[in-house]
This record gives sequence, structure tokens and C-alpha cells, in this order.
Amino acid sequence: MTKSSLSEDRIIVGKIGKTHGIGGFFRVNILTDFPERFKSMKEITAGDNVYKIDGVREHNNGILMKFENINTPEDAKLLNGKLLTVSKAEAAPLNEGEYYVFDIIGLTVSDTKGEVLGEVKNILQTGSNDVYEVKDGDGREILIPALKKVVKEIDIENKKMTVDLAEMEMLDAV
Repeated sequence: MTKSSLSEDRIIVGKIGKTHGIGGFFRVNILTDFPERFKSMKEITAGDNVYKIDGVREHNNGILMKFENINTPEDAKLLNGKLLTVSKAEAAPLNEGEYYVFDIIGLTVSDTKGEVLGEVKNILQTGSNDVYEVKDGDGREILIPALKKVVKEIDIENKKMTVDLAEMEMLDAV
């Protein structure tokens, strides 16, 4: 176990749950769209500490994990509730036009005329398509559907998103 760099950007991939059995295994509540990542990992950060992974196995549609030198249920129980994180550099690659939530949150949103509408504060997952929750400086909220017709450009490097309000109005009219 070593200390993690607190200045490093991290993404959450899971949360440690209850212990399992007597060998130091614990359940992992998976918080990633890429659960297969756990099988190939050699180490992971739990809380502020980096642990070497000593075992991962599938169990009841989830996974069990064990860290090196965590050999009893009592040892594993001390980790309960800690978030499992990886560096953003270890994020699974995405296809063109796909983005991570952490990439979208914080983007400045403007309309096609260049008027700033606010900042993406949250992403609502509705089932059919995501919806970006944008708040302006006065706390007013605009909900923007994450549709290609509406979202014209996402520029992660410059932290900007451009949307077509006319397309949103046409969706409302339907």
C-alpha cells in the first residue's frame, strides 16, 4: 500500500462494499460502464491509498476483490465504503462523439449566436437520451437534450459546448 497523489485527477470506478468469506475478499459496487477493467488491473486507489490487487473474481453479477496484505474479514471491513478510483489517463477509450461525464460537467454552454447560457452542472440519464442540466450565473436552469440536432459542438479542450436553441424549440413543439 502506498499513498495516492491527491493532485492527480481521478475517476471513480467502484465502491468497496461488505466483506465476503474469510480470506479478505470484499464486494465491489461497480460504478463504471466498463466493469471488465477490473480483471486486468494490477493496482487501484481506495480512498487515499494505492493497493496492489491480489484477486478479482465474478460473483452474483458483480465482482469480489482482494488486496495484497488484506487477509481477514476484519482487515477488509476497514475498507468498507471507500471509493475505488483510477487516474483519468487510465479511462477506457471511447468512440468518436462519446464523452465521459467528467468531460462534460463544467463546460461553458453557448448558443449558435455566441451568447453564453451557463455551465453544465449535471447530466440526467433519462433512458432515451441524456439531458444536460445547465445553470447560469443567476441560478436559472436550462435542460438541454443531448441530441446531435441540438448539441452542435463539444470542445473538451476549450471547455465549450455549442447548442442550437431553435432545434430545442422545434422539439418542444412536437
